[in-house]
Amino acid sequence: MWELTLPRTLVIGEDALDYLRCLRGERALVITDRVLASLGLAERVASLLREAGLEVRVFDRVEPEPSRRVVEEAVHLAREFEPDWIIGLGGGSCMDVAKAAFVLYERPDLTLDEIAPLAELGLRKKARLLNIPTTSGTGSEATWAIVITDEREKRKMELASREVVADVAILDPSLPASMPPRLTADTGLDALTHALEAYVSRWHNDFSDALALWAIRAVFRYLPRAYRNGQDAEAREKLHNAATMAGMAFSNSQICIAHAMGHALGALFKVPHGRSVAVFLPYTIEYNARAAADRYAEVADALGLGGEGAAEKTTKLVKAVRELLREVDGPLSVADLGIRRADYEARLEDLVDRAMSSTGTVANPRDVGRQEYARLFICAYEGKPVDF
Repeated sequence: MWELTLPRTLVIGEDALDYLRCLRGERALVITDRVLASLGLAERVASLLREAGLEVRVFDRVEPEPSRRVVEEAVHLAREFEPDWIIGLGGGSCMDVAKAAFVLYERPDLTLDEIAPLAELGLRKKARLLNIPTTSGTGSEATWAIVITDEREKRKMELASREVVADVAILDPSLPASMPPRLTADTGLDALTHALEAYVSRWHNDFSDALALWAIRAVFRYLPRAYRNGQDAEAREKLHNAATMAGMAFSNSQICIAHAMGHALGALFKVPHGRSVAVFLPYTIEYNARAAADRYAEVADALGLGGEGAAEKTTKLVKAVRELLREVDGPLSVADLGIRRADYEARLEDLVDRAMSSTGTVANPRDVGRQEYARLFICAYEGKPVDF
C-alpha cells in the first residue's frame, strides 16, 4: 500500500496570484527573501492579501541553503504574530523555511530533528500552509520534504512529513519570468533530476510515473527555450508546471543517489542545489543502468531518442542528458564547478558519509555502499564514464 499525498488545491495559469484576493482568514505571515522583497513581489502578495481583509507580516530573511537559525527567527515571528496562514513565497529555500516554521509554530514542543515521516504531528490547529513558487525547479510547493542546513555539522537535514504538504499551491507563470538564465538552468535541471529519479526509484508507482514522464518531456523541450529567452511565456508556463509535477512525482516516489550525492556536495562546498544534483545525474544513470535499464529505456522512448534494446536506449538517454547540460551551460563534471581536486579528495569520506545517510540511498534502484559511492564521486569529478 502507498499513500499518495498532494496539495489539496492547485491554482494554475495566468493571473493565478489573484486567488489571494479570495483567501479567508485574519492574519498571514509571508516568508520570503530580501531579493523578492526588493523586487516588490512580497508587497504585491501582501497587497492582495490585504484586499482579502487579512493583516500581513513579511519575514524576508531567508537565505540560500537556509539554516536552523533562519527557521528559528521565522518561528519566533510566527509565535508573536499568530497567523492563520503561513505563506512560502520564493524558491525552495523560502518554501522549506515556511514548512519548517509551520510545524514548529503549531508544535512548540518539537525540534526540527523530530520532523519525521512516521511522526504524527497533528498540524492545522492554528494555521494552514500556502506556497507560491517563483522559480521552476524544487517542487517544494507540492512536496512533503524539507531541506535545512545544519551549519554546525555541515550537513543537509532531510526532513519529511506528509502533514507539511501545502493546503494551497499557486503556480503563476509570470513569477519565474524574471529569473536570470543561470537560475533558470539550475532550477530546471533540478526538476529534471527529481522526475528522472522518481521514475526509477524502488518506490515508484503508476501515479508518480505519469507525473514524472510528463515533467521529463517538458524539461527537455522547454528548458533550452526558457534559458535562451526568459520572456518565452509558453516555455515559462510549461517549466513551472513541470517543476511542480516533478515535485509531486518524487514526493510520492522518492529521490535516488544523484540527490544523495548532491546534498552532500552542496553542504560541504556551498554549491547551489540544482547544480549540485544535476552534475551527478548522468553518472548515476550509468551506475543504475544495471538495475534499471528498462525504466531508463522507457524514458528514452518517451523522448523519442531511438535505439535498439534497453542498454542502447539508456546510453542514448545519458547522451541526451549531457547534451541538455551543455545547451544550458551546466556542469559536466565536479571539476567544472571550480572545486580543487585536493580539497575534494580531502572531504571524500565526509561526502560518502553524508550520501550514505540520505533516503535516496535506500530508494535507489541499485544497491550502493561506501565503496561504490567513493568511486562515483571520483568518476563525477574526473568526468569519466561509470563502468562498474
